[in-house]
Amino acid sequence: MNDCKLLKHVMGCAAMLLAAIAPGPCAAQETTMQTMIYDPGQLKPVDSVLKVKVGDPAPHFSLPSLTGETISLAQYRGTRNVVISFVPAAWTPVCSDQWPGYNIVRDVFEQHDAILLGITVDNLPTLFAWTRQMGELWCPVLSDFWPHGEAAQRFGVLRTDGTAERALFIIDKAGIIRFITVSDINRRPDLKEIVDALRAIQ
Repeated sequence: MNDCKLLKHVMGCAAMLLAAIAPGPCAAQETTMQTMIYDPGQLKPVDSVLKVKVGDPAPHFSLPSLTGETISLAQYRGTRNVVISFVPAAWTPVCSDQWPGYNIVRDVFEQHDAILLGITVDNLPTLFAWTRQMGELWCPVLSDFWPHGEAAQRFGVLRTDGTAERALFIIDKAGIIRFITVSDINRRPDLKEIVDALRAIQ
């Protein structure tokens, strides 16, 4: 076998070997997605003390959103009920399932004149990348990054590690808190809780 034929033979064998051992595009992408999620392990279920209760006026906040606009609670006064979903952190397992799940009950929010606001203590670039990985969300996503956790602190859901609790607040059109639940941070809240609470304030 001359040098030219030998080189072609070796290159052909190498190509077949690489094809056999290299993962396909879908497998590689799936592996990448899985490795993007950080699992902190089991955490203390609740690590804060609420500063508000049902019947209180909701604390004011004004936070930057992924769309570039600043969202304040006051802008919905008199027009919309507001559901606030605090979650601990981007790129974690439960949070990455929780918000996409609200897409399932979007019609329930709309039927009850409610807007959902998702809030984490992450910065905007992190939230931008994370929400692109999760898929399209219909709700505004807000950053409580700076001053760090200020909105979470006002509600009493800032944990000692600087993340927020997995907490839900429903605020009526008059700005009054009508529902509060602070869930075990390791578990996703039941969607039925929000649906029942929204129906109760109509």
